[in-house]
Amino acid sequence: MPSKPSSPPIDLIALDLDGTLLAPDETISVRNRTAIKEAVTSGIRVVLVTGRGVDTPIRVSKELGLNLPVICCHGALTKDFGANKTLESIPVPLAYAKRMVEFAEREGLAIAIYLEESFYRLQGSEVFMEDMRGPGWHEAPSLAEILTEAPTFIRFLGEESVSRMRHEFGDLPLSFRYETWRDFVECAVLNRDASKKNALARLCADFGIPAERVLAIGDSRNDVPMLRWAGIGVAMGNALPEVRQSVRHVTASNDRDGVALAIERFVFAPARKSA
Repeated sequence: MPSKPSSPPIDLIALDLDGTLLAPDETISVRNRTAIKEAVTSGIRVVLVTGRGVDTPIRVSKELGLNLPVICCHGALTKDFGANKTLESIPVPLAYAKRMVEFAEREGLAIAIYLEESFYRLQGSEVFMEDMRGPGWHEAPSLAEILTEAPTFIRFLGEESVSRMRHEFGDLPLSFRYETWRDFVECAVLNRDASKKNALARLCADFGIPAERVLAIGDSRNDVPMLRWAGIGVAMGNALPEVRQSVRHVTASNDRDGVALAIERFVFAPARKSA
């Protein structure tokens, strides 16, 4: 009986952060660190792909000894932090952004914009999550006034803001990424050409790495196209059911070393079997 053809070896691992590499308390487990270190030592590239701004992925990359560009802002920004160079930026067109921001301010909706690699929210507005108090966040008396260039992306925060935005602007030619964190809802508004999948595909093309040699791991709706594009796409055990059902492989949750288990299964186990 002929043997089943083996999958191509993995040359690059793409990792989402929140709900994936990061545990619920935003730490990285020893087993995850060890798996990533072993992958890098064996010559495999590891890239962080996140919806966050540049600060956290750069910090985590340095902490893990990674030296590749980071894909941030849901794929709207790719940054080579070693050279302090922006490789790609796909902002929201300024005309659309101004309309949305002016509407949000006029209606008192919770909103944030990502501009010049920093988040801005209205002065005195509600803080929905702890990282909104961090150094990457700033307050402004008016977001409309500081919006003089196209923002990387816009965040509508909370159910009311998301609902009103969808009703008012849902027909614009933009990309709307809806995410749910426990009982909190938000929507990231992006240029429709910006996505994790597109940014990762372009970075892999620069490295000469085909999709079939990529292992991608994530947990969110915005990860699904990337997971389906990669040769091996793995959903976290803590992902929403719709995310888990959209890919062939599911690993353990982010508080049970899910990233390490996926790397061990799809990178190390095949390599040892063929040795």
